[in-house]
Order: sequence, then C-alpha cells, then structure tokens
Amino acid sequence: MLKRLSRFILYKWLGWKTEVTIDLPPRCIVCLAPHTSNWDFILGQAYACAEGLKIGFLMKEEWFFFPLGWFFKRLGGIPVTRKKHTSLTETLAEKATTSDTFHLCVTPEGTRRKTAEWRKGFYYIALKANIPILLYAADYEKKLIRCTKQIIPNGDFDAQMKEIKQYYKDYKGKYPDSFTVGDDI
Repeated sequence: MLKRLSRFILYKWLGWKTEVTIDLPPRCIVCLAPHTSNWDFILGQAYACAEGLKIGFLMKEEWFFFPLGWFFKRLGGIPVTRKKHTSLTETLAEKATTSDTFHLCVTPEGTRRKTAEWRKGFYYIALKANIPILLYAADYEKKLIRCTKQIIPNGDFDAQMKEIKQYYKDYKGKYPDSFTVGDDI
C-alpha cells in the first residue's frame, strides 16, 4: 500500500522519472548528488519507498532527538557525531564486510552548500569493504533519478573521484547554484 502510494506521488503526481540501469547489489554504497536542499532527503526516501528499497543514510546526530530520532533510525538513519574523532569509516566498512545486506546512501558533498571539496569516507568504506559505489543523480531540472554507472574502488582515489565528479557535472540540484564538481575534472 505504502509502495503504491509512494509510486503514485513520486511518478504520477510529481512527475519524476527514473533511468536506473544498474541493479542494487546485496552490498554497496549509493552515492547521491547533487545535494542542495533538505528536499533531497524526502525525494530519496520517496524513491526508496516507491521501489521497495531499504537504504541506510548518514545524518548529523543533532537530528536524532525525540521523537525524530526514533523516526530517522526506523528509516535507516545512522547518527554522525562530528565532535568526536571516531572512525565511522572503519566501523561502517566492518559492518559492510560482515553483513549479508548493506546499502548506505551518502551525499559526497557532505553539505547542502557549494563545495568543490567532496568527502572521502564513502570511497574508503567501499574500498575497505570491497563493494561497489553506485552513482545516483537527482536532476531537478529534468525531474529524473538516474543511475547508469558504478565505480569499483581500486585505491586510486584522485582518478576515481575525478571520474565520479565527471558523472555528476551536468545534473541540476534543486538549487543549482549550490552545487559544483570543482574545476579539477
């Protein structure tokens, strides 16, 4: 029932389309960009629900207060403590390695503000766990959710990050001026 309702709202009422040519493997990182608005979270959750997917996500711990904390954890939220210098990357890589199913959605920019310096953790989680990174884009201009590429991390971070940024360079977030892949592509 919820899946049908989500499909109706996302695809019929709001007019979004999908072009997803890569199946979700049992274990992977879902890299989602551009991330320019809190609406990206709602869009991502609507898509996951419409497609019957359960994908975890990282969110700053400040959002995990009662009753929202319970709600976000139920959706798959993982609180991130930014004050402590713990190795969340190591913890998540271990979990990905030891789990039969592991799907984690990460926004590589790590912020909704314009930044050319993207986060590295998602890449190193995938590298250490030996899992693929699926490149998902949410193009608000075309109302298109697209995934036509995956990256198998090989340890050459600079070259592969350049390839990832190249994939996202033409997509428009909700606020296009808040997104950049930088000048190094």
